[in-house]
Amino acid sequence: MAATEATAADATYDVVVLGAGPTGENVADRAHAAGLSAVIVESELVGGECSYWACMPSKALLRPVTARSEASRVPGIDNAVSGPLDAAAVLAHRNTFTSHWKDDGQVRWLDSAGIDLVRGHGRLDGPRRVVVDGRVLTARHAVAVCTGSRAVLPPIPGLAAARPWTSREATSAQKVPGRLVVVGGGVVGVEMATAWRALGASVALLVRGDGLLPRMEPFAGHLVAESLAEAGVFLRIGVEVTEVRREAPGGAVTVVLDTGDEIIADELLIATGRAPRTDDLGLETVGLEPGGWLDVDDSCRVAGLPDGWLYGVGDVNHRALLTHQGKYQARIAGAAIVARARRVPILESDPWGAHAATADTRAVPQVVFSDPEAASVGLTAAEAERAGHRVRVVDQDLGAVAGASLYADGYRGRARMIVDLDREVLLGATFVGPGVGELLHAATVAVAGEVPVERLWHAVPAYPTISEVWLRLLESYRG
Repeated sequence: MAATEATAADATYDVVVLGAGPTGENVADRAHAAGLSAVIVESELVGGECSYWACMPSKALLRPVTARSEASRVPGIDNAVSGPLDAAAVLAHRNTFTSHWKDDGQVRWLDSAGIDLVRGHGRLDGPRRVVVDGRVLTARHAVAVCTGSRAVLPPIPGLAAARPWTSREATSAQKVPGRLVVVGGGVVGVEMATAWRALGASVALLVRGDGLLPRMEPFAGHLVAESLAEAGVFLRIGVEVTEVRREAPGGAVTVVLDTGDEIIADELLIATGRAPRTDDLGLETVGLEPGGWLDVDDSCRVAGLPDGWLYGVGDVNHRALLTHQGKYQARIAGAAIVARARRVPILESDPWGAHAATADTRAVPQVVFSDPEAASVGLTAAEAERAGHRVRVVDQDLGAVAGASLYADGYRGRARMIVDLDREVLLGATFVGPGVGELLHAATVAVAGEVPVERLWHAVPAYPTISEVWLRLLESYRG
């Protein structure tokens, strides 16, 4: 049955997937490709958060920012990019990447893959049963919860009534606000402050902690903060919002700080955390607590249920809230579902096996598409030490590499690798600088593959590229 032709009758499938984002699509695809029947239930747009309100629109907003910044530091083209960005053109280009918030293309993909689609809100109704607007879908083998996460508003007086932006509004807004206050120094806060400042907004970035990007090495947040300040972002560190007021719909919003200061803006973006979309899924009908993160094993199977039929894949299990990690988990979960359906023995304890997700805890790559970019994989130095590893930290100035000086005049950046001295393998790596996102996969291979440092010495970087920083890092390590 084609995805767009699913009937309104009750039906039985091998696998029922809740959520049609990249994670759910990949679970269903892996199961169907192996010969199992699969259906996806979706209450919003097929393609999920990433396609319409996160990865794709945010990067479409940010790419012109970084492209102009890099070109402005290359003699011969710098004068050609000295003017402001064409905000209308950037927003229109962003709209094309979201398909104007229509999911026809994604539905056609499901159709071509032979995966059924049922639109509506799905809820569990006991083991292996999902109810969608009165229709019952029964799973022979597995139900996979792939409903993702949502932005959380902190309990600040007046905040909800002020109708703040979350990441959804920040990535889908159709005009540039004159004044924007961003609360939160994580990925969303940093990226959206970067984008909207470059598009012409006056931006204030408020951070409760002691720096930006707290889950990365401290130097990453420092370098990004310097660049934001140079771009004209008003940055306040170590402050809390105590009250928010918006007197009239569409009017100005007043943000009150614990210092007593007040900041007036046209829009307020709250980027302070996320929660799982599990509060209205019927988890209580199978003995689980609604609204919480799902506790899963390395095959993404939910713990504590008889017969092991329920899976929590992607953001809902809180292992790594990233699209690429959700897709990775989906491949693992899909393979495990198929193996169990066929009663094929699987080795859940095998860290390199097809049925055990391990990269989402030991080798998680992430790129922050700010200006400059920040990219990391694995453990930071502090995390490695807390975990009891005996480590050596090796730092290098990225700007001193020949490829970086060719990339842009005055290139500023830094690279760090964390070496486990007992095993002589990399535990983590961090890069900050223009274009460093493209350096990250080499580091990810080294960390995930536990490649010995002595073996990395024979992986020769091409000259003159920024990747030559690997040679400099290894030279420093060897002394």
